[in-house]
Amino acid sequence: MQPPPDPHNEASPNPEPAAPGEPTLYVGCPMWANRAWVGPYFPESTKPGRELEAYATWCTTVEGNTTFYAEPSADAVTKWAEQAPSGFRFCFKVPQHVTHERRLRNVEEPIESFLEVLAPIHDRLGPIQLQLPASFGPDDLGVLADCLAHLSTAHHWAVEVRHPDFFAGGENERPLNDLLAHHGVDRVTLDSRALFTATPITAEEKEAWERKPRVPVRPVATATQPIVRLIGQRDADADLEHWAPWVPKLAEWVTRGVTPHVFTHTPDNAEAPMIARRLWAAVNALVPELRPLPEPLSDDEQLGLW
Repeated sequence: MQPPPDPHNEASPNPEPAAPGEPTLYVGCPMWANRAWVGPYFPESTKPGRELEAYATWCTTVEGNTTFYAEPSADAVTKWAEQAPSGFRFCFKVPQHVTHERRLRNVEEPIESFLEVLAPIHDRLGPIQLQLPASFGPDDLGVLADCLAHLSTAHHWAVEVRHPDFFAGGENERPLNDLLAHHGVDRVTLDSRALFTATPITAEEKEAWERKPRVPVRPVATATQPIVRLIGQRDADADLEHWAPWVPKLAEWVTRGVTPHVFTHTPDNAEAPMIARRLWAAVNALVPELRPLPEPLSDDEQLGLW
């Protein structure tokens, strides 16, 4: 993929939420507080605990992996509400005690409790993710169906599966997709192919090779807000080249009213915000009317705020 035009040229100071019918592509990273971004992407004045304010001027969504491991405190969510603009979207994961320990059984109360904690940012919630363990397979579809039937319809939801049978097509995969579509729930697509094209060298790369799933790619939109997790290697240009086939797919989705949330991962995530914006710019080249990205915050502006 040739580097798209400088995304700063297509930026907007503080874009509002997408207007009805406006083609929108949300792009982001797996986290917002990466101190390696201070200097290269965030102003040098960015203080610990205030990274979200700077991050939200680079990206329009975040994957929010932290909630998978622990439910956030009320104070933390209040701070996020103060820092995230109205056009930003959080795509948090439901805590693992719901998906991995209880395996979606008898989880109405803990899910409701999780939603109550997130109430201060309810207007900025993208699809809330249920990341299921690899052992959760076709025999558990009835459990998933019961869970989906009781989810709040005031929120958007997405399910990530990892059992190999859900990637085999036919009688195992079709019922899953049909079930998600019936409830208006999206299927999370994970594309880790780029990661496994480069021999791991650093500790971060070796860890990624050990932990990241190797599952077939399923670029389906079973509802209106699909989540795409792109897992790359250390070379940003190589990642964008591997992800080039996603550009026309994303363009197709947004032009027919689907609103994807795309997250760019690398082993150290050092260049993830820049990669996210370059991917957005490539789609914008095909869809000029795409809702613009924000303008990255300058050091002078941030010093003035803090």
